[in-house]
Amino acid sequence: MKGLGTDEDAILQLLTARSNAQRQEIKTTYKTLFGKDLVSDLKGELGGKFETLIVALMTPPLAYDVTSLRNAIKGAGTDEKVLVEILASRTPAQVKDIIAAYRQEYDDNLEEDVSGDTSGHFKRLLVILLQANRQTGVQHDKIESDAQVLFKAGEQKFGTDEQTFVTILGNRSAEHLRKVFDAYMKLSGYEMEESIKRETSGPLRDLLLAVVKCARSVPAYFAETLYYAMKGAGTDDNTLIRVMVSRSEVDLLDIRADFRRLFACSLHSMIKVLCGLSCTDPVLDNIEDRWKSK
Repeated sequence: MKGLGTDEDAILQLLTARSNAQRQEIKTTYKTLFGKDLVSDLKGELGGKFETLIVALMTPPLAYDVTSLRNAIKGAGTDEKVLVEILASRTPAQVKDIIAAYRQEYDDNLEEDVSGDTSGHFKRLLVILLQANRQTGVQHDKIESDAQVLFKAGEQKFGTDEQTFVTILGNRSAEHLRKVFDAYMKLSGYEMEESIKRETSGPLRDLLLAVVKCARSVPAYFAETLYYAMKGAGTDDNTLIRVMVSRSEVDLLDIRADFRRLFACSLHSMIKVLCGLSCTDPVLDNIEDRWKSK
């Protein structure tokens, strides 16, 4: 960064070859050596999507979730996609950490902020997820009854009892829900996702689908999220950056495997084509190969 111009390639190669923990050490040492904040200097040197990506890589994972949620609910409008993606996919323990970090960073209550920016059954399910009190394990005596209650609340009912979907899908464990989905399929002839698409709409539908898909497989959910962020006219760059950065040290290799299984193409090659990178460009290889060797 010193002098005229910026060596963006060097910045990219260095930061994508390090873990987030190592990047935090680099940030600390940079301040010790030069008396300046590395992230502020990077923001001053970079711009556009590249700046967004680099700043995301320099942010600790928990702080990144907290910042993403804050930006989604503050300012003009609400980015419901971010609320759905984060709150449907994080574990109860992670949600509790997010709530505590949000309060510490902004001196605000995340549940109150989310409630004030959303409404209806969508808000109710978000609030349930924010309680982080999902039941643990499988309640074998409730599998059939849960499937029957869901069937009666949707396919077998004129109209839809959304609250029943919200209560059961928001409170049961992923292991329990997978067994309920199997029982529901035998009972109704529909996959749970099919019924949700038929019976609900709007943000509630998106959130219910995310909860169901994450109960089945979080990596598969993110593989699908990435695919639709890149498919069609235009690219949802914010989603692409957010998912790649937030999952890079969690389950990116599993996401890659599910992406190929679901869409018969490579996530690696699709991003390269999308971003206009050559087949020999090492940027994505640096991010992915590091975790392949772990």
